[in-house]
Order: sequence, then structure tokens, then C-alpha cells
Amino acid sequence: MNTSQIAVKPGAEPFSADGGPVGVLLSHGFTGSPASMTPWGRDLARRGHTVRVPRLPGHGTTWQQMNTTRWTDWYGELDDALTELRARCETVAVGGLSMGGCLALKLAQDRPADVDSLVLVNPAINLRRFDVKLVPALQHLLPSMPGIGNDIKKPGEDEVGYDKTPLKALASQLKIWKQVRANLDKVTAPVLLFRSDEDHVVDDSTKDLILARVSSDVIEYMPLSDSYHVATIDNDASTIFEQSASFIEAHARGVAGG
Repeated sequence: MNTSQIAVKPGAEPFSADGGPVGVLLSHGFTGSPASMTPWGRDLARRGHTVRVPRLPGHGTTWQQMNTTRWTDWYGELDDALTELRARCETVAVGGLSMGGCLALKLAQDRPADVDSLVLVNPAINLRRFDVKLVPALQHLLPSMPGIGNDIKKPGEDEVGYDKTPLKALASQLKIWKQVRANLDKVTAPVLLFRSDEDHVVDDSTKDLILARVSSDVIEYMPLSDSYHVATIDNDASTIFEQSASFIEAHARGVAGG
């Protein structure tokens, strides 16, 4: 398969905006696309910040293509984007939704000097569901499972994801979850964690692990009462935008007012 010829779905394109010395890197989640993060990115850009919302490899095209990618591909895309932002900005915050939160945590673990703050929205590094334990074996028997996308309370919103979950890719995600869980104590950046009261994709075990194990001096937790999993484009989006902007600006090292 020539993956370079696979079209990107409308709405799943990456978003980029050049602004001031505060850089913000935002990552969408597993099987999702930049569509879930671009409104947040545009809001930050309107506030004068430099923003990058990459499209992770294998996302926004077909689930079959995603099944040829692994966590190292997704993480590598964000790692490169962080390097580019660090070269042009005085300070950089990293935000992530679901698996994007996992990738953000790994960046903070691997590059603590380059991540000045973390904003996590319904992050995923663990699930209690029993069937997740079967995925390493199932990936060799089945190409996919039913999808997890568009868990959104607000009518009419679409994260431009897949209706199937590619199992080889999911098995790879479980590997990075394990790594990130084992190294949560290496996270020292200030953390703002949003968690929907009703989330049909990720249970609250991830929240509990993060709040208990990170080494950050600043950890702020904010529940979201009117959104499901993809809260960045749900009813609480404005709360996420406002609170994250204040948090990022408050912890912007080397920038006046931070």
C-alpha cells in the first residue's frame, strides 16, 4: 500500500498558527484526528500564541492504514513538533486528549526541560476493561474491533475518526501506556487535568494514577459536568479553553507574566 496516496479526510488536516513566544503543542487521541483539537488550537492562536496541532501518522485517513503504524510513529510526530516549537518559542506547553494525553506525559518524562506545563483532557494510560487484556492475542486473529470515536454529548460534533479500532495499533498503544505508567514520577511539569464526569471510553483509573504518582509541584484537577470523552469539542469546551489558557500563561517560563 502506498500510504502517501491515501487522502486525508476533510476536517482531519493538521493546524498550525505562528504567534508569540508562548508555544502550545496539542495532540488528538487514538483513532481521532486534529478535528478534535483545532478549535482549541484556534482559540489559543487568537490569544496570540504559537500553536501546532499535528495529524498523528495513520490518523484521519483509513483504519487500515493506521493498523500499519505504531506508538513510536505517533510519538515521533509530536517529538518533532516539540523540537520545532522549542526552536522558535521561549516556553512550550503540551496538551493532549485521551491517548494524546499519554503522549504528552511521555514528552514530559523524556524532555522535562522542554515541557513547561501539561494540560490533559480525559487522558488514557490505563483501562480496567477485561477485553483490553486480550488485545495482544486478538491482534493476530482479527484486524479490528468496533470503534470508540465520537463519544460526544453535544449534537452535531464530529472528531473525524474511525468506526473501527485497528487492533495492531491498539496493541502498540498498550505498550506505551505501560511505559508511561512506570515513569509517572518523572513528570515534574505543572499539570492541569480535566476529567469528564461521564466518559464512555476511558475510566477514572487513569486520573487516579496520574494524580497519585506524578512528581509535579503544581497539580490542578477540574471535573467537567456536561461533556463525554471528546470534551474538547463538547459542551465544556469553553471551560477547557479559558482555564487552559490561564494555566499555560501562568506557567510560561521566561515570558513576562509567567
